[in-house]
Amino acid sequence: MSQRLLGGDAPPAAAGWFITALGIAQICSWGTLFYGFPLIAEAMRADLGWSKPVLYGAATLGVVLASLAAYPVGAAIDRGHGRYIMAGASVLAGLLLLAWSQVEEIAAFYVVLAGLGMLQAATLYEPAFAVIARRVGPLRARGGITTLTLWGGFASTVFIPIIQLLIETQGWRGALIVMAAVNGLLCAALYFAAINPARDAPAPVHEDGSAPLSGRRAVAAAMRRPSYWGLMLAWVSYSAAVSALIYHLYPLLLERGLDAAGVVMVMTVIGPAQVAGRIAIRVLAPGAPVRLIGSAVVAVFPLAIAALAFAPPSVLVIGAIAALYGAANGMITIVRGLAVPEMVSREAYGAVNGSLIGPMNLMRAGAPLAAALLWQASGGYGAVLVAVFVGALVLCLGFWFAALKAPR
Repeated sequence: MSQRLLGGDAPPAAAGWFITALGIAQICSWGTLFYGFPLIAEAMRADLGWSKPVLYGAATLGVVLASLAAYPVGAAIDRGHGRYIMAGASVLAGLLLLAWSQVEEIAAFYVVLAGLGMLQAATLYEPAFAVIARRVGPLRARGGITTLTLWGGFASTVFIPIIQLLIETQGWRGALIVMAAVNGLLCAALYFAAINPARDAPAPVHEDGSAPLSGRRAVAAAMRRPSYWGLMLAWVSYSAAVSALIYHLYPLLLERGLDAAGVVMVMTVIGPAQVAGRIAIRVLAPGAPVRLIGSAVVAVFPLAIAALAFAPPSVLVIGAIAALYGAANGMITIVRGLAVPEMVSREAYGAVNGSLIGPMNLMRAGAPLAAALLWQASGGYGAVLVAVFVGALVLCLGFWFAALKAPR
């Protein structure tokens, strides 16, 4: 890992260890706390006879609580507590996964999933981005954030087959015990070792010598800028459109005429395409302003949705659309990580970004249910695709407004 990755203020070996450790931990955190849920839920449904609405209702509750935790977690990382936030959350996640492996009652299951939802706000991309921004300063975090998303892009590829194998050989309870050990031992150790407050960049000072804003004061200052509200509109719309699409993609493609094998083939394209999109930004636009990158990337979403609506039931055609969507979705993760310091504020990255992520997570929790109700009311996924297309258009308008109003 080059010195340039972290802005030149750390020896290459130290920079490489920092990002590599965070990257491995992110693969494990995403793989066990996010991608593992559908597999475990399906095994629980078969074993315990619980319905899908009951199982996924618990996951929705967790996402809602994650939205409430986003700001305090970011503010705590701004104050230098990233090591204890991320390592401690991983230990708690391990304990909750262990408790999950023993549940017999729905009430206990909901308590466990509520806790795991809150801990996602302290273990996934956003807190890791905030840790990198604190280590090197928000304007020098670009390379680290981009590289970290490349690591995270392999989480589903690594953990979905591992968890499925564990379920087949050890049962879902045994799989959860292994997932608990991964979080409580491996992730916690990596976060604790990699995040060192003593190596954080010194806090910037204003030209008049005053201290930088923090916490609520920083968020209040950011809210006075039009670019903040443009990004808020963009990210809420993005979360609504993408969550509705992804949660319903399997039945949607079946309704469009693909068979089950074809749908699986299409869906497997998205993950590698996300990684390819992130690599493209790193190789082709390493120094381009994020407002320009984002302005081009967001335009892909309504185009992809429109193409999906009119595509013939061909695996090749719909697979190509899925690859286009996946690449754009991979790129937008990087844009989200870089937008605040480049387009809104250089102060209190964790708090300001957390204030944007909270509403975004709330929309992520509610959009799949709203899409299901719309499908039920309309009798098909045509109306859902129209709603997703409108959400993608609003994403474009919000981001383009933010890009126009962002300070240069």
